[in-house]
Amino acid sequence: MPRLPLGDVVDRGVDWLQFHLSWLFDAISSFVTGMYDGIDAALSAPEPLLFAGVLAVLAWWLRGLLAGVLAFAGFALVDSIELWDEAMSTLSLVLVATVVTLAIAVPLGIWASRSKTVSAIIRPVLDFMQTMPAMVYLIPGIIFFGVGVVPGIIATIVFALPPGVRMTELGIRQVDKELVEAAEAFGTTPKDTLIRVQLPLALPTIMAGVNQVIMLGLSMVVIAGMVGGGGLGGAVYRAIGNVDIGLGFEAGVSIVILAMYLDRITGELGRQVSPLGRRAIARAKEAAGGPSLWNYRPQPVVALVGVVILALVAGGMGVFGGAGKADEERAGGIGKGREVTIGYIPWDEGIASTFLWKEVLERRGFAVETQQLEAGALYTGLAGGQIDFQTDAWLPITHATYWKKYASELEDLGPWYGPTSLELSVPSYVKGVDSLDDLKGQSARFEGRVIGIEPSAGMMGLLKDKVLKEYGLTGEYKVIDGSTPGMLAELKRAYQKKEPVLTTLWSPHWAYSTYDLKKLKDPKNAWGKGDGVHTVARKGFSADQPEIAQWLKDFRLTEKQLTDLEAEIQQAGKGEEQDAVRTWLSENPQVEKAMAPQ
Repeated sequence: MPRLPLGDVVDRGVDWLQFHLSWLFDAISSFVTGMYDGIDAALSAPEPLLFAGVLAVLAWWLRGLLAGVLAFAGFALVDSIELWDEAMSTLSLVLVATVVTLAIAVPLGIWASRSKTVSAIIRPVLDFMQTMPAMVYLIPGIIFFGVGVVPGIIATIVFALPPGVRMTELGIRQVDKELVEAAEAFGTTPKDTLIRVQLPLALPTIMAGVNQVIMLGLSMVVIAGMVGGGGLGGAVYRAIGNVDIGLGFEAGVSIVILAMYLDRITGELGRQVSPLGRRAIARAKEAAGGPSLWNYRPQPVVALVGVVILALVAGGMGVFGGAGKADEERAGGIGKGREVTIGYIPWDEGIASTFLWKEVLERRGFAVETQQLEAGALYTGLAGGQIDFQTDAWLPITHATYWKKYASELEDLGPWYGPTSLELSVPSYVKGVDSLDDLKGQSARFEGRVIGIEPSAGMMGLLKDKVLKEYGLTGEYKVIDGSTPGMLAELKRAYQKKEPVLTTLWSPHWAYSTYDLKKLKDPKNAWGKGDGVHTVARKGFSADQPEIAQWLKDFRLTEKQLTDLEAEIQQAGKGEEQDAVRTWLSENPQVEKAMAPQ
């Protein structure tokens, strides 16, 4: 069956939308940014403990003294671990996303409840929105809105919308039809019937939908941190990249505190605003005692969670076994089916060299697995022996932190390319900015932002800790943590619109041949001398795989070879890296012979 070019169609559609509706996306971005900035300023203005007291009083009023005390203790803990600002940024993101989501979901749910045709049309759309992996929404978000908090909010809105619509429709449809008919018999208009009968009785279900919207919004904060959304999600993302267990735990606990508070408050609000809920509260106060332990039966969700936990424990203990890999060795070749794991950072030279070696080793009978990781996780995996080698270690400068930490557990098999360079770059149409010295006083042109890559990347630490300080730019510019794809998407978006943009880049990189860019001169040599791109292996790899180790030590690529390979991979597109390598090797057979002569 021929391959359906669905992805190509989507790509062309996105390009068309970006070209023709950029004004709309700019307006949406301005609106969402304005809402977020306003709410964030309001939440961040009071002293942390004072605002924690306000939130505690609200919890006390709705749920009692114990809830108030626990709420205050929780938010005081967030302040004590110095994550208050991040928590308020996250709360602002969730509130903006919740308000916009409900402004769309409630009217849509009401419309669906009053029309079977509308309900039938939107149901599969909601199914699609709810089952699509949340991270996928970040891709068009970055393209349309750039990096920052806006794509995170938009992705959260799309991801959280289905339960709001479903619960609103369900709540209204569950209202007793006899009550509706009685209201209509007394001459009540459809509008008054909706407002005075259906919505009040449907409020418990609608509030349950609100609760789900908020919880889904909180589940998206880490994903939003991947595109520069900041907040607690950014802290978690930094912790993952830097393998910082302490920061990850602190940020995770802060998210849990926010989630528990919002869950309990919205749940109680659902009871307080509903006539049925108020009557239930009154009856509960009149009743003597509480529910008997002996009469307790787990709810379906509890049973489901129990099944999942047991399944995970059993799976972790190997109770269910696994499919396993085929034991049959490859026919011929020096590898004889031996397994090799290559890790790589999603940088272009890393992708190119990794899939080049994957193809060459597989042709010689090795079973090769590749894993894409952040720099911190990659070095940790090498030191722990889970990964055999990686080909994108920038030494001695860029990855100096990782090398210092893990050097005793690693083998340096030497450089295969160099020297490299790190730099900040601007498009050539940005006049008057040719050097890092020229950035002083020019932050308004770039919205005070330096578009960065993964926060765990060595060049990001060097930029924040040394380069900006050396040129007196620390307070004037904010470095946006994100990802390499996100940085390139922002560069493409700004370049197409001829807008000023300041990005981190390095050489060699295919972007310099795709776009007309200027490398900002570094007269103070703050970036330091160029690195070599080294191959680094786990300790003992040379003894375990002597043939591969020797091949890697002898491996070299020229700048033309590397950039041509990168360009071939870019042209092939995501997911086609190895096919691109095969095409390139067919045109450069001498490279394969030099890499692995046996």
